Amino acid sequence: MEPKNDTAALIQNHRSIRKFTEESVPKEVLEDIIRSAQWAPTSHNVQAYTIISVTDPDLREKLEELCGPQEYVGAAPVFLVFVADFHKHALISEDQGTAFEMEEAENVLVGAVDTALAAQNAFITAKAYGLGGVMIGGIRNAPHKVAQLLELPTWTFPVMGMCLGYPEHLPGQKPRFPLPGVWHHNKYQEKEVQEALPAFDQITRSYYQNRPVNPKRESWLEQMASYLAAPRRPQMTTFLKEQGFTFK
Repeated sequence: MEPKNDTAALIQNHRSIRKFTEESVPKEVLEDIIRSAQWAPTSHNVQAYTIISVTDPDLREKLEELCGPQEYVGAAPVFLVFVADFHKHALISEDQGTAFEMEEAENVLVGAVDTALAAQNAFITAKAYGLGGVMIGGIRNAPHKVAQLLELPTWTFPVMGMCLGYPEHLPGQKPRFPLPGVWHHNKYQEKEVQEALPAFDQITRSYYQNRPVNPKRESWLEQMASYLAAPRRPQMTTFLKEQGFTFK
């Protein structure tokens, strides 16, 4: 059954776009995208994020290398960096003469969630304008260097980048995990997850082997096992502590 409204269809037709036309994104469109980001849900109205548009060619080139390299970071008409930001709250606490308690993991979670929700709002709005794009987790590959390039103050950290532009073409959609393995009722349904795993293994193995661009032999299960078999960006732990999030 197809979605019954345009918003659901927009969301459920998601594809990551990495190749763009040379058409620029109008300033008023980008401004509207950022306004939508601001209207994302935010914990306790903290609004713990900042969005940086990177337009300087030299900065783009350096970020492209740090993120992978990923050439679309430099080539996309728009590149945004979504930053979790408690720096302004530190200024507020100083001005108000109150304590600034940032030793718990909760505030890192709030910052990451607030920022991700803002990014998703921006992404959906961009698609409503006919744009496409891709999220860039590689912005966390070298957080110290990214922070230096973007002059990020203490109490901030990069969460993701976002490439946006008009799609050169639409690739196929990657399969998603079976609904019963994701949507549980009243409690965590271990049996549903166990049953969904082999079913999804078959679906993804066929998808990756038969897609016309960059086919793979591995299924999603095999990819996830490999992905989680090694530490992921351990430098982020050190970086977060140096940015003020010391943890107890």
